[in-house]
Amino acid sequence: MPCKLLFFTIIAFSLHCKALGNAGNPNERIVHDKARHTISITVQNGNLQLLIDYSGGCYIKRLLVRNKNILSPAGIFTGIKKNNIVYTSKELSDSPVVSINNNVINISGIKYGAPSAGIQESWILRVEQEDIAWELKRSYPQGFEAEEMYYPKWNFTDLSVWKAGIIDNGGMVWCKYLKNVNDSYGVHTGGTTYWNDISGDGLSVQGVGLAGAQIASQYSHSPEGEFTCTQFVTNTTLRQRYHLNRFVSKKPNVFAPFNVEEGEVSARYTLKYIDYFKQYDRGDLKAINAAAVRELLNTTARYGVVDNNIVGGNGWLTNWKCLHEPFFAQIGIALADSNYIKNLSATLDQERDMAMLPDGRVLSRWHNVPGDEIPGTYDPTTGYYEAQWGYTIDSQTGYVINVSEQFNNTGDINWLKGHKKSCERALNWLLRRDENNNGIFEMINRNIAEKKASDWIDIVWAGYENAFVNAQMYAALQKWAECERVLGDDDSAEKYRQIALRLKNAFNKPIEEGGFWLEEKKQYIYWRDDDGTIHGNNLVTPVNFMAIAFEICDEPKRINNILEQIEKRTSAEKLFHWPLCFDSFKEEEVHSNNWPFPRYENGDIFPTWGYLGIKSYLKYDKQLALKYVSNLLHQYEQDGLSSQRYSRTTGKGLGSDILSGICTGITALYTDIYGIQPRWNRLVIKPGLSKELDGTKFSYPLRNNRYDILLYHNQYNISDGFHSVTSSSSFGISSIVDELKFFPGDQDTVFLSVKRQDKKNVSLNISQWNSDGITFIVKDADKYSLVLNGLQPSSNFNVFIGKAKQKMLSGQNGVLTIKALLKKNTVIKIVKA
Repeated sequence: MPCKLLFFTIIAFSLHCKALGNAGNPNERIVHDKARHTISITVQNGNLQLLIDYSGGCYIKRLLVRNKNILSPAGIFTGIKKNNIVYTSKELSDSPVVSINNNVINISGIKYGAPSAGIQESWILRVEQEDIAWELKRSYPQGFEAEEMYYPKWNFTDLSVWKAGIIDNGGMVWCKYLKNVNDSYGVHTGGTTYWNDISGDGLSVQGVGLAGAQIASQYSHSPEGEFTCTQFVTNTTLRQRYHLNRFVSKKPNVFAPFNVEEGEVSARYTLKYIDYFKQYDRGDLKAINAAAVRELLNTTARYGVVDNNIVGGNGWLTNWKCLHEPFFAQIGIALADSNYIKNLSATLDQERDMAMLPDGRVLSRWHNVPGDEIPGTYDPTTGYYEAQWGYTIDSQTGYVINVSEQFNNTGDINWLKGHKKSCERALNWLLRRDENNNGIFEMINRNIAEKKASDWIDIVWAGYENAFVNAQMYAALQKWAECERVLGDDDSAEKYRQIALRLKNAFNKPIEEGGFWLEEKKQYIYWRDDDGTIHGNNLVTPVNFMAIAFEICDEPKRINNILEQIEKRTSAEKLFHWPLCFDSFKEEEVHSNNWPFPRYENGDIFPTWGYLGIKSYLKYDKQLALKYVSNLLHQYEQDGLSSQRYSRTTGKGLGSDILSGICTGITALYTDIYGIQPRWNRLVIKPGLSKELDGTKFSYPLRNNRYDILLYHNQYNISDGFHSVTSSSSFGISSIVDELKFFPGDQDTVFLSVKRQDKKNVSLNISQWNSDGITFIVKDADKYSLVLNGLQPSSNFNVFIGKAKQKMLSGQNGVLTIKALLKKNTVIKIVKA
């Protein structure tokens, strides 16, 4: 090679390395080519690069994620559409002014638009080692109506660049669902984490409006085949263009035209490359496909989030949410996403304020357009209504169960206080419906002649005394009684517990005595008409699973009889999941769309209620429960669970109304197999593991803590990064700085509080905590304060610290305090004297 050519090759390579460098010097992350009017930015060791071109306009020409450009030729630009004319930053009236000061790039004088209403922008990019913060400021000289805004518009190459994007309201946009040109989905928020599930590359774009500005995002399939994200920053919340649609097919706009106000509006976008596989790692899940768990939870489970304040179990393609579903907070447990949790709280607030009637009736559905409602019940402003198929009473129980379980996710007592009266109204509305005073609560429809439904199975004419609803009512009463206790209303707590007990006794009576148990077939029937006629003795799985999972049925013999039948018949048909019922309803009991058997709600497979099956099977056969989790994950790998249901005969997915709730079998993997049970003041772990899951290890975030969890079928360990507890039985843990609290089982009145003199971490191994005594090992040597709460007051105890024994007296408040200098691995034993 000639020397001159070698010299220039070395220089070019040096400049390339400088552009890709990510050292502490900001000048090595920013390269300004004044001759070409470009600015290149490189961060995160070259994993994220962008090129700004201001030669004829001003736009981001290239955005490279791990050296691959992900933008179409349109790039990323700002702009607005007014009077059907598009004005963008790619065509400017004057050249912008660029200044760079250390790691801050300021591009001002970005002017475009009609001469009478010219827009001025400035872009400020703060370049750090790990991200790029892009602040946009726009000034309007006067107000006007705009049809569309690009603040900015992100134009990705095509719909294969990313699999999907996790939205900062807990939802997601799945690129494959934008299958037609101009298919568009819009939400009232600004942050998205895009990912590619093949490469593991991800791009986080977190946008927020500044100084009170509102932000919204629209994801679309462009006529050029691009995947685009158009962002809006306005002074008021955008309205929908078509009814209440968040998704529109083959139409380019979700949001209605809006008024732009004179003055300045601004927003900030933080761009960052993410290692998706690392950031969303689900841990070492023995005998479980962790990648499938990750993908299912990040797509199907999130799809039910339609928008801010609309978290459901249907999805945004059909713009639907059913309020009569009790499992949204459980989905939140599995997702472990604070954005989803926050949005669910806001959703329940909105439903309390907009979907509850003054008498306590909870409207059953939300939809974008009228047409599915009982005449006169649809509110076009809010979208809430009563379903046309009948008054589905499980919206009462669904609301109360979701509030109760959501409180455990958040630990927010003030939020719970805001739902006290509404939950009591919802329960009392149904309590007033025990017209024959037998402890079972009646529906509005009284018999099959009315051809109306009363629960989620909405075209089966279940009514009057409905076991599906009453099983949920039992769960709602039990869960809400605990909330009343936490709120200090012991009288109400006891009242609801007693009502639940009476319901349980009535429910379990044989049908001849007014209950739901059919001894002849060893199953619970579905409903009884007002004339005493029995219906639904065709082994309806949600009814029987609810009875077991909600523990209204706790007789081992009955549980085995039910589940043996279900398992035998499921295996005989080689079904991957349980059908809604095993035998046919009678023709007069169902809508014609359910005929002939097996069809739709008369025999097809609806995995939405899968969590109840997993909960139930754990009382019967843990390995079989695990089998159905694996089956569901395998089905996700085949089709993404992008269906409403599955055919009983062919096994293929059916139904255009894709149900996000189809994920609940995987939520039960976390809540019941791994036993992750958040409580308002602690994390409880109650695993139902079989041996093949031994060694399962993962991290779990809850509120302000991240817990490392290690599970074996006979031993569980939780560490919060500071303290650690090991036990062979279920327990709860909480900590505040240097204080560790251990709660045996699932309760919070009896607990052990531990502190070290040097305020270091505490490590406990609990070997016994029962009526025979308490035994545990303290790992590290130090001076400790050990406080046992909830013991029998004013009682004598023998306390063994190692081999030393002393007699101690608990206080009148049931507290026993031990202060001692302990050696390493000291065994402490406490027994009643």
